[in-house]
Amino acid sequence: MVLDLKSQTNFMEQIPLPSPIHYELILQLLERQTMSAVNDNPDLRHQVNQLIITLRKAAVQQKHLEEICQFSSVMIDHRWSINHNSGKAFAPD
Repeated sequence: MVLDLKSQTNFMEQIPLPSPIHYELILQLLERQTMSAVNDNPDLRHQVNQLIITLRKAAVQQKHLEEICQFSSVMIDHRWSINHNSGKAFAPD
């Protein structure tokens, strides 16, 4: 399924998305440190493993979105923080 993002995003110059490195950093922390810390608890190990799987899926889904945007000539703005290119600070919900 190909989405027509160009006609829907004419008001935007770029679509802000997290920088892909954010996924990698979180995944490395979970795989190297968190998983070691919960190694003796099968229930926690399972939960951490599910979190790793979910993050991998999110990274793949974002990559797919980026490919759709590229195909539709919609620019991506990879952001390093929520305050990037903003005149005011945002507080998370």
